Amino acid sequence: MAQQERALRTRRAILTAAAEIFDDFGYEAATMSEILRRAGVTKGALYFHFTSKEQLASEVLHENAQVPAVPPQRLKLQEAADRGLLLAYLMVRDPVLRGGVRLALEYVGQDKLDRSVPFQDWAEESLRLLELAKSAGELQPHIDPGELAEVFVGAFAGTQLMSHALSGRADLNERVVALYRVLLAGIAAPGVMAELDVTGDRGARVEKAIRALRPAVARPQPV
Repeated sequence: MAQQERALRTRRAILTAAAEIFDDFGYEAATMSEILRRAGVTKGALYFHFTSKEQLASEVLHENAQVPAVPPQRLKLQEAADRGLLLAYLMVRDPVLRGGVRLALEYVGQDKLDRSVPFQDWAEESLRLLELAKSAGELQPHIDPGELAEVFVGAFAGTQLMSHALSGRADLNERVVALYRVLLAGIAAPGVMAELDVTGDRGARVEKAIRALRPAVARPQPV
């Protein structure tokens, strides 16, 4: 058991180091030697867990699609917003998420990475929640859930890019809160907006609720 735990910690250290390098320099400029140095593990350990830079990048992208499901809410529109608010909160603290976002938004013609996975997963989950919100009368009648799901994902991607460029994502939470306040005000049915919680600490409270409900399976947090 102790050996298995050490192997898991080693694998996580490598994955975290790789994500940091991808976030700092991009996929093309990242090297296995720099990942090895930052992870602080042996070359044998690195190649035992990951055989190539491409495999490491694919795993980071996969992790980026694994943001925990948010706790159920009476308003499904709240759940849809909570996913973005939670992701913004976690990105500031989790280098694997940051690295995954950089990879997902970075276009390199030569590699074979599937960068669509995080976008597709988030859009599909957003669509599910927004269709439920539409059925419950939470959206204005003219709003199409399919179009809105795409806007939710695309607007978040653009907002985090702007935050990255201007502040190194230091103001990401504030920008995402402003994004959802504006978006929700334009799509929510009369009376619904007043019930939605889109405050600065909402992401932190959602993450705390997830840990309280499912401590055994909550996403591991960086030390």
